[in-house]
Amino acid sequence: MRVLLASLLLLCVTLALPAGATGEQDRTTNAEMTAIFDADQAAREHPASIDWTVLDAADRERRTRTQTLLDGGKLDSADDFYHAAYVFQHGDDPEDFLKAHALAIVAVARGRQDATWIAAATLDRYLQRIGQPQIYGTQFTHPPKQKWTQEPYRRDLLSDALRKASGVPPLADQEKQREDWERRWP
Repeated sequence: MRVLLASLLLLCVTLALPAGATGEQDRTTNAEMTAIFDADQAAREHPASIDWTVLDAADRERRTRTQTLLDGGKLDSADDFYHAAYVFQHGDDPEDFLKAHALAIVAVARGRQDATWIAAATLDRYLQRIGQPQIYGTQFTHPPKQKWTQEPYRRDLLSDALRKASGVPPLADQEKQREDWERRWP
């Protein structure tokens, strides 16, 4: 619970920063990190035809290389941290999702305001992976022979206003999305 509260506090403080307070204009975006992100996203363009064994291996390689760039101090810009967050979001372990969340918070702090959604999504994934309910409602699953679900989900913890500030749809829109997925992919 301390991780959750500290993360929410950091996100709120970051969102309150005035425009231009981050010094982002002085930062350089790492071309290799951009290429890693582009490959990560391209691999997911056609979900129905994904070979998960191949994708999982490629995801591990991308995380390894991204970690090397992080460890070497090669990531600097908001885009770098945003891209790295997406790479770690496609991880296997709770630590991958928590790292992705931390990277997304840095991306927001450095001026990438659309990184609030990936910050929310990675926190939800982390919480679910450690056996806790998600709090934003970004994660949908389709258990075999069951309907699409977001459970477990603490809908009462955050307001729709905070979801909106985090780039996450309100509860009513999430339910519409779930129903749409149920119609499209029962």
